[in-house]
Amino acid sequence: MRKWFIVILLLSLVTVWGCQPPDKNTEADPQGDTQGDQSELFVGVAGPFTGTAAAFGEMIQRGAELKAKEINEAGGINGRKLILSFGDDAGTDKEAKLIATRFATDKRILAVVGHFNSSCSLAGKDIYKENGIVALSPGSTNVSVCEGSDWTFRNLYRDDFQGTFIARYIKTKLTEYPSVAVLFDNDDYGRGLRDAFTAEAKKIELNMVASEAYDRENTDFTAQLTSIKGKNPDIIFISGLYGEAALIVRQARRLGIKALFFGADGVDSPDFLKNAGASADGTYLTTPFTFGAGGEGASKVAAAFEAEFGVAPDTWAALTYDAMGMIAEAIEKTYNKDAELAINRKAIRDHLASLDTPEEGYKGITGLTYFDINGDTVDKPAYVKVVKDGMFTTAPIQMTD
Repeated sequence: MRKWFIVILLLSLVTVWGCQPPDKNTEADPQGDTQGDQSELFVGVAGPFTGTAAAFGEMIQRGAELKAKEINEAGGINGRKLILSFGDDAGTDKEAKLIATRFATDKRILAVVGHFNSSCSLAGKDIYKENGIVALSPGSTNVSVCEGSDWTFRNLYRDDFQGTFIARYIKTKLTEYPSVAVLFDNDDYGRGLRDAFTAEAKKIELNMVASEAYDRENTDFTAQLTSIKGKNPDIIFISGLYGEAALIVRQARRLGIKALFFGADGVDSPDFLKNAGASADGTYLTTPFTFGAGGEGASKVAAAFEAEFGVAPDTWAALTYDAMGMIAEAIEKTYNKDAELAINRKAIRDHLASLDTPEEGYKGITGLTYFDINGDTVDKPAYVKVVKDGMFTTAPIQMTD
């Protein structure tokens, strides 16, 4: 009887192990020495699928999956199926280097969509460059992300543009709020955005009364907020991500701070609304895209996204959707099944680099994307949202007004 019990137990364990879902980081075999099944084309997708920025990662994953599904249902890329391999960088430069190395050395992966966090794109940049594989970021805005590499691109604005934009918006559109304090995440994104904002504030004589730093994953902002409260600013600009921003606005209200909050695109996540609750109301923020400004094409994608995943897409899903479309188009126009991997990867890079004028640009739901010599996007705008009744809404006044 005991022997039969042991046999049954072993069989049960084998069944359980065999049913476990594959890890996102192991979908493609980095040990393969060929480009794999010629009927399949692999693209890596890197993002923070766990960690404090996981809400961004979830939207990135879904945006990529939706575009890949549409491509495959339409016949694939020149008849070949598009396969996505996901790599979780957890929003940290250490993990980003590991993911970049795995993708770059995988003999099947043709290009990478990612990373999201600027620190992650910076950490992986040299690895992608040394191995000759494109990384197209749908989220990294630090000024230095694309500089110094022919292999890194992005399809949204830089922080020098965004920081300048926010300072000018406050100065010219929120004139009833004359003084500003800055609370910034002490990483590449937070510091870079703070620097751009501060430089422009000084230039246009916007009254900046305080600047306080915090570390990522901090949960208690009492010291910084108490210091800022003593300066009595009209606006507090948060240069950081949604998780910390939600805690900041809640703690500020408990401390009796009445200032208006203004966030950058790192705050642009539904999880900010969920975690901040009623304290989020009245918060302004910048974003690279709103579906309300995207026209009929964007509306159709939004409907398809919600039908597929049961939630509305955000900015990062849209930018990832377009980034995946750009990579797919590059593969469609350049892939040679008889060529070596390095040649196909370089052809993809050369195609993206050739999109250097409005006439040559990629027309996606987030607008027209074309690149300068560094791989930075040219002439893509910023929009302003405001939280009203627990929802993101388009601000009644835009910079074009």
